[in-house]
Amino acid sequence: MAEAGVPNHDAERAGLKAPLAGIRVIDLTRVLSGPFCSMLLGDMGADVVKVEPDKGDPIREQGAIRDGLSWYYASFNRNKRSIVIDLYRPEGRDVLSRLIETADVLVDNFRPGVLAQMGFDKARLAELNPRLVTANINGFGSAGPYVDRPAFDFIAQAMSGLMSVNGREGEEPMRVAQPITDLLAGLYCAFGIVSALRARDLNGRGQHVETAMMMSAVSMMAYLATEFLATGKKPERTGNDHPLVAPYGLFQTTDGEIAVAPSNDTILKRFLDVLGLGTLMDDERYNTNDKRFAQRSELNALLNARTRRESQDTWIARLNAAGVPCGRVQDLAEALSDPQVKAQDMVIEVEHPGHVNVRMLGFPVKLNETPCRVTRPAPPLGAHSEEVLAEAGYGADEIAALKTAGIMGHQ
Repeated sequence: MAEAGVPNHDAERAGLKAPLAGIRVIDLTRVLSGPFCSMLLGDMGADVVKVEPDKGDPIREQGAIRDGLSWYYASFNRNKRSIVIDLYRPEGRDVLSRLIETADVLVDNFRPGVLAQMGFDKARLAELNPRLVTANINGFGSAGPYVDRPAFDFIAQAMSGLMSVNGREGEEPMRVAQPITDLLAGLYCAFGIVSALRARDLNGRGQHVETAMMMSAVSMMAYLATEFLATGKKPERTGNDHPLVAPYGLFQTTDGEIAVAPSNDTILKRFLDVLGLGTLMDDERYNTNDKRFAQRSELNALLNARTRRESQDTWIARLNAAGVPCGRVQDLAEALSDPQVKAQDMVIEVEHPGHVNVRMLGFPVKLNETPCRVTRPAPPLGAHSEEVLAEAGYGADEIAALKTAGIMGHQ
């Protein structure tokens, strides 16, 4: 298992900086979509200041708690500092104003308009910092009839069309197990923020970035959407079969199933040749994709009759050698211990002083000169309150007064 936070000595000797070094992010987000976004920015070197209420981000108390630490929280809040500010009080909002003045990015995942109700509308933010990039992650977008609706991943999956195409025809629609719309919206927002920062370099001023959970899922409908837009025909649920290509999917072996993806005629010919069924490509019943698609069940039965003769490992070796994409269906334990996943450092271990080390998912984006690193574990609640306020120009007496008044806590 890879150890996180190991410095890239070649980069250090060359004086290379992380891609977002020098960028300060004021992070007002909580739970998942927003913290995932700001974590991605922190992984790329941004200084992320997580502003939390007195009780902290709710996920500090969720998921598996080991040695007093939520691994859910730890996994999505690495590379951040924590400051506790009471934003319900005007003195707390004054503190936020001071932080905004020195920031590059302000990101929240409140409903549209909540930040303005707190006194931070577009005009006020521009007055405080005209170079500020602001970003909001929400459920449905800031325009349209659903603006004020509460949002949750399950609802966004249901309304985006995503669930309608998952599962098998004749069965109920099926959600994606992971909170995919939260993660997509957070990922898009991080991409939008980096783009807005580059635009600021070019144009000299900040702008607003918005992503929405439902719209992020809609954008991922890919060829299912293009086919519907072209033909007006709604896609059917096809389970593990491909909605456009046949044969394609899971095939049975002596000891389980293998996933095979012959996505075009060239790869399909290789697949059939390995099975000893290459002549099917010349069979009048199967010599075009449309015909194969119409006879998919019959064709799959022919293929399964062959694949059932050998083991998973045998077919995977033969098919990969022939250039046919294939693999086992692995459960999560198998996937995380897969030698390729290990080689890519996709499970890392991060030290958390006062707690056991936390294993978490690693970095899917690989930069060869300035790689992502964990330079800070997920912060204890309010651990950096004094530090951050001092950097914003607060004196010791001012900080003490804020603590006494209950505006700043948990130091």
